[in-house]
Amino acid sequence: METFDAVRATFSATIKLTCRPTVTGLENVPKDGPFIIASNHLSFLDSVIIQALMPRKVAFFAKAEYFTGPGLKGKLMKTFFESVGSIPVQRGEQAASVAALASLVDILENNEGVGIYPEGTRSRDGRLYRGRTGVAWLALTTGAPVVPVGLAGTEKLQPAGSNGIKFSKFTLTVGKPLQFEHVGAKHPLPMRRKATDEIMDAIAAITGQERVEHYNQSPQTPI
Repeated sequence: METFDAVRATFSATIKLTCRPTVTGLENVPKDGPFIIASNHLSFLDSVIIQALMPRKVAFFAKAEYFTGPGLKGKLMKTFFESVGSIPVQRGEQAASVAALASLVDILENNEGVGIYPEGTRSRDGRLYRGRTGVAWLALTTGAPVVPVGLAGTEKLQPAGSNGIKFSKFTLTVGKPLQFEHVGAKHPLPMRRKATDEIMDAIAAITGQERVEHYNQSPQTPI
């Protein structure tokens, strides 16, 4: 915990100094027990921002190459992701599958927090895409509350296709937790779909993004 606190404090101070973000609703993050952060996704840096600014540790899936990057930047990224408990995932793995989500269940059962992007991949046009049901599977399986988060402006920090970072203001808003019935891993798909839609509605209410009724796809995957 001491390592996490030190690293989080360093990244948090750096972000606040360089980007001057507007952050509201942190009191909505449960002070104890498990919780699931469900956020929209606009930038590669979203996970770093959420993990640095949240009052409690939040574990996200992270691409394995983020742990093996070269140079000072690579070392800093590796230190950050390891310290906050990020889970390395090889490119091409289906991180939203039930098998991969099982690792997040272990974290929640240890009364810690996890983060997930229901859209699956970042939105490159700023719209909010249909949510994949892994987030609801986690909530219904574990009984952990879902904390909706809305990000705005983070896409300006590292535009798609760019390797550089531009310091820019952004907004992070934390909504009130959503509590779903604790029914365990074996539950009907319609229940999971309904919970996912409620989560996406909560995110949309925070961000005001235009909704898209189909799933988002990576640039390599045609819709």
